Amino acid sequence: MLNAATLKPVVFFKEAKTELKKVTWPTRQEAIRLTEIVIGISVAVGLYIGALDYLFTKLIGIILNK
Repeated sequence: MLNAATLKPVVFFKEAKTELKKVTWPTRQEAIRLTEIVIGISVAVGLYIGALDYLFTKLIGIILNK
């Protein structure tokens, strides 16, 4: 016999399926454009942090070698 505890996952997945039908999915072109933006910003931030790390490493090396 099914009780409330065993029905909870079933209800959850039915509700999730219903909600996913309501989602407005991006077009292929929108998804590609947004992916390119995310990759570009990630590369820019990575380069910025890498440059700061390099500069601080050199600066600390200069300070400690005095």
